[in-house]
Amino acid sequence: MQTNQSKIEQLLQQYCPDGVKFKELGDVCKIETGKLNANASVIDGEYLFFTTAKEISRIDKYRWDTEALLIAGNANVWDVKHYTGKFEAYQRTYVLTDFSETIDVRFLYFSLKNNLQEFLKSNSNSAAMTYIVLWTLQTFQIPIPPLPVQEEIVKILDKFTELEAELEAELEARKSQYTYYRDEMLSFGDDVELKPLGEIYKFQYGMGNTIPTIGGEYPVYGSNGIVGTHNEYNSENSPVIGHIWAYAGIVNWWEWKHFVTYNGVICKLIVEDVIPKYAYYQLLKQDFNSMAKNESQPFVSYAALNSVLIPIPTKEKQQEIVAILDKFDALINDISIGLPAELQARRQQYEHYREKLLTFKPLEK
Repeated sequence: MQTNQSKIEQLLQQYCPDGVKFKELGDVCKIETGKLNANASVIDGEYLFFTTAKEISRIDKYRWDTEALLIAGNANVWDVKHYTGKFEAYQRTYVLTDFSETIDVRFLYFSLKNNLQEFLKSNSNSAAMTYIVLWTLQTFQIPIPPLPVQEEIVKILDKFTELEAELEAELEARKSQYTYYRDEMLSFGDDVELKPLGEIYKFQYGMGNTIPTIGGEYPVYGSNGIVGTHNEYNSENSPVIGHIWAYAGIVNWWEWKHFVTYNGVICKLIVEDVIPKYAYYQLLKQDFNSMAKNESQPFVSYAALNSVLIPIPTKEKQQEIVAILDKFDALINDISIGLPAELQARRQQYEHYREKLLTFKPLEK
């Protein structure tokens, strides 16, 4: 790494010893937004559909066929993705294309990942939810070192990204293994009583399209985590199943006594012979995505939920299963131990060098 840094320092000294030019983002690319609503997504669609969620959705049509950078305009504000090919975009997603010959697109991607968040924190609009306006992006200052410098930085940071991807792939393999053993442990023979989910849980829809309040007492959860706060809660120690659009079928267990959800089905336990965490693991085992596919748009209904039968062994057996699955879950999700800890350390190292490599002395005018 030291050799690579020295090479970049040599290139900077060779090409721009007095500093690096900065330009506004709007001067180095075209910036526009998508036109579609989030519910335009189609499960198993042919093309990628970029919304403001971290996960990429699918769709059956495309508007762009090019190399682009995609920036979330709300929800996961300042999340940046790089993609080349045919795709569509949500109306709150900014699409960057038609890049200047003076900028390496991959360099611009890393520069935005490194610098955009801090800029937007002080230049975003916060009414009901933080969001980005076009002018804010257009005026964002981008360093433009000579292309040989950009290319060398991209080479280094891509290597970090590759190493991180290898760890992520290994972790995904572990997760698949965990899912297999989890489903095996949650399956029983004919001697165990089956009950429909509707007799285990009372289902309650979230707050619909209610926009989260900033500064409230209780966290508001979307499919990717906290998206705001609210002064009233509608959930208490309960799993939540995403019920509509791209969130349909996603099961989450939020570790908060009281919280708010507005795009999911709240599952409130109503029986005493089932341990909450056991019931949650049984929810994870279900293929709610298949239920959503059968609707005119992705949507998990009460009728679909009530049709699912789950086995109810003794409480002692439930406790035994929960204890084992909690250990498995920690091994693939707890960032303080094992592979997740190694991946977290690699990401921190990458962010450190990204910051170091993408900080330039401005050229004095």
